[in-house]
Amino acid sequence: MFEKALCGRVFLFGKNIDTDQIYPGRFVELTDVGDVAKHAMEGADPEFAAACETGDIIVAGNNFGCGSSREHAAVTLKAVGVGAVVAPSFGRIFYRNGINLGLPLLICPDLHTGVTAGERISIDVKSGEIRDESGQILSRTQPVGEYMMHILESGGIKPLLRKQFQ
Repeated sequence: MFEKALCGRVFLFGKNIDTDQIYPGRFVELTDVGDVAKHAMEGADPEFAAACETGDIIVAGNNFGCGSSREHAAVTLKAVGVGAVVAPSFGRIFYRNGINLGLPLLICPDLHTGVTAGERISIDVKSGEIRDESGQILSRTQPVGEYMMHILESGGIKPLLRKQFQ
């Protein structure tokens, strides 16, 4: 179920985190989602999957998800419980894969320099407001388009289409 109000710990990553860092290609033969989740972000931080808790938020630099078109990268983040990814920009195909899977990918040009790893933040996906624990607004994301929001609210493109064709 999609939550418009997210709250989680920040995991910071740099710029140009490619899909092989998000989900290394050597694991593409895995098909069980639980096995896939164990390798989330392994190419950038081998400890991430064990440390990530449901709802935690990745804050990254420019071009997060660049690289291959494999859907595995978005699948592994969703499977490990990432609540959202916030970055100034995303790889185009990764962006659509994430949204289509119901993973909020939020564009925000300046949050990366305004938070620290481990800090708890909250995000109102609808308004775009990102707040610290005291409630102070840290930044705002670009608005999520109506159609994209509809996909997220439905839990992804497949649940949306199932609902439309019932």
